Amino acid sequence: MSQRHPWLYPAAVRIHRTRRRLRWLLSDADWARTRSAEDLPVRLMRHGSLLLRRLEGAEMQLQHNKVVNLRLASRQVDTLLIRPGETFSFNRVVGNCTRRKGYVEGMRLSNGAAISGVGGGICQLANLLHWMFLHSPLTIVERSEHSFDPFPDSKRVLPWGVGCSIVYNYVDLVVRNDTATTFQLRVRVGDKHLKGELRADRPTDVSYTVEARGEEFVRAPGGDVYRRNEIWRTRIDKRTGRRIDEECVKRNCALVKYVPPEERIRDL
Repeated sequence: MSQRHPWLYPAAVRIHRTRRRLRWLLSDADWARTRSAEDLPVRLMRHGSLLLRRLEGAEMQLQHNKVVNLRLASRQVDTLLIRPGETFSFNRVVGNCTRRKGYVEGMRLSNGAAISGVGGGICQLANLLHWMFLHSPLTIVERSEHSFDPFPDSKRVLPWGVGCSIVYNYVDLVVRNDTATTFQLRVRVGDKHLKGELRADRPTDVSYTVEARGEEFVRAPGGDVYRRNEIWRTRIDKRTGRRIDEECVKRNCALVKYVPPEERIRDL
């Protein structure tokens, strides 16, 4: 409705934010708050994502501003513990990214377009965290993705479709620790990469692989092109190296905002 009538968008945002605040107030979740400057002994997962990418149509200044925003947001997440029974909420931990807190104009993806907005670019931090969570026994409670694919792949490392959309405070990344293990988040902004580690207080018996399957571009009768795939996660017994099981964790379908190679498009 707000896409057809843009003047309704501010009211819709206020309604969504009010609903989220009520959910937080009424929730019986034990929210992750504790920090430890000392690393937990076991590193379960490590990943780094490139900070600056040459994206078609994107202003590089917004890319540099994104790095400023990522530094601020990463400080809020770094050293956080997710203890047994606790729930991690990206929005509760990072908070509202405002000018008063030092956030600047970065690139945001909103309503089908890449636009400038205060705090833009922090989705990259959520993407990194989500990728690490997928390689752990943490339960992903909430995760939203963008409804459109804005740019062609450029030096992509992760499968398309594992990213996150974050909008304070109603579009969130939430995970719950249903295990007896305590986990720790370590994130920092390096010279060229956003770097993250997921650590634990004890070894785990299982490792994970995550891959995309069924990648395709399809053209709808109206002419719009959509990108589709499935994200599969496989659990592997560390002791034997054998596959325990696999599951489809997400089926993605997003409107493509660029022109993909014609030979890769299948007409519906």
